[in-house]
Amino acid sequence: MTTAGSTTALGRLTARSGDDIPVRIPRVPAREAAERELSDPRYHQHDPSPLQRALSWFWERIDELFRAAAGVTPGGWIGLLAIAAFVLLLIVALRLRLGAVRRTPTTSGALFADTHRTAAEHRSAADRHAATGHWSRAVQERMRALVLALEERALLTPGPGRTADEAAAEAGRALPAHAGRLRTAARTFDDVTYGGRSATEPEYAFVSALDTEVQHAKPHLVTARPGSGG
Repeated sequence: MTTAGSTTALGRLTARSGDDIPVRIPRVPAREAAERELSDPRYHQHDPSPLQRALSWFWERIDELFRAAAGVTPGGWIGLLAIAAFVLLLIVALRLRLGAVRRTPTTSGALFADTHRTAAEHRSAADRHAATGHWSRAVQERMRALVLALEERALLTPGPGRTADEAAAEAGRALPAHAGRLRTAARTFDDVTYGGRSATEPEYAFVSALDTEVQHAKPHLVTARPGSGG
């Protein structure tokens, strides 16, 4: 309902006599007549839509909320903005500290996601990642190359679902001189792959050197002691 509409309606409800003397209409009939007149769509052409009224109500409530918060915050609006900036910085710091959100690892913790590659192919992939400074991926690929190379030499039984720890333990029995370093490499692989930690260049150098040594290592053969067995 607009002011102009009200004026027009009231003007129409004011009758004048032939002597130009206003004639008063009783209050109740006048109100009813005014309501009928103002219900004419012409007076509501510029009224806000239901959506506009809802948005206006929403922003009024938001404004009241911020005004109330500013009223109880030391320093008013400046204090409220300072608190918001502190919370934002805290979120950023936590995000940087915890790193990227990781997908839930598989329950098996399998060493290989793709069993159709050779040790040489994993080794080449590791070299490419290392050349670009992607140490975590380089460590993963080099560890896979190490285990696959042992399988190719028949020092490990092929096991697509084995974990890095299981591979290191089995390889350590065949190559006892390297058992300790194999366990260290397996822990590094697990920390990088499932622990969300980023690998470093020295860690990649360690796994790479171990892979090279293991390729030329002679296995420890267990022989039967005299007098044992049938």
